[in-house]
Amino acid sequence: MRTDPPGLAETAERLSLIALAAGDLVRRMQGTVKGRLKSDGSPTSRADLAAEAAILAGLREAWPDIPVVAEETACTAGCGALFFLADPLDGTKCYLAGEPEFTVNIALVREGRPVAGVIVAPALGRAWRAGADAREARFAPGDPASGLAWRPVRTRPTPGDGVVALVSKRHGDAASEAAIAALPQPRRRTASSAVKFGLIAAGEADVYVRCGRTMEWDTAAGDAIVTAAGGRVIGSDGQPLTYGHRGRGYANGCFAALGDPALAGHLRLPDTCAIA
Repeated sequence: MRTDPPGLAETAERLSLIALAAGDLVRRMQGTVKGRLKSDGSPTSRADLAAEAAILAGLREAWPDIPVVAEETACTAGCGALFFLADPLDGTKCYLAGEPEFTVNIALVREGRPVAGVIVAPALGRAWRAGADAREARFAPGDPASGLAWRPVRTRPTPGDGVVALVSKRHGDAASEAAIAALPQPRRRTASSAVKFGLIAAGEADVYVRCGRTMEWDTAAGDAIVTAAGGRVIGSDGQPLTYGHRGRGYANGCFAALGDPALAGHLRLPDTCAIA
């Protein structure tokens, strides 16, 4: 029987309330804001900033002594053995295009690994979280965050008719495609943002490979959720991703999120990422 560190279920619940509130905020702002490019070429908007401010306030109120690394205003902040990673609006390009597959992501990292996390997709009415286990809730706009019904989710074994590989709508690279092509009878399905991790955790897809550039706040919550649901998120060395790499600007290497850990035997990820 699996045991979990004390307090993770309560942590996941509190993170869910913070992320759901931020998600409702950006959902209501969609269609009213314009995007701009940051110095690294990635898009942002007033909605990203408003959601991050709300998340930072919520985390400081609940855990004033735990540092937060967040994409918009705290992306160079220091971390420690225990810290939060937050992406206030993952999938900004989809968001600005009026599409529904954007998320709010928050994770708690302990000793380099995410131990609790939440992904909220407010326009899809879906949320996933991990603490003592992995759970999903479905909701409609205006539903009270404290009253959602969270049900357990698990990843699935590799299907006999081939794996469902999630591919990004707006990002792609040859290395990721080559890794997908080596999987058993891959069937591709497009998806955006951290929704991909939620679909794998819920047993609706099997693998997500990314060899383009991503950041730790993009993946930490999804990593926590997929792992708690029975899957794995691994890097080029076949080992679980680690977090808190301030020296490299909190950038990830290549990774794969796997519903069935046995799929790792089919993967060959490059040591370095493509810029995408």
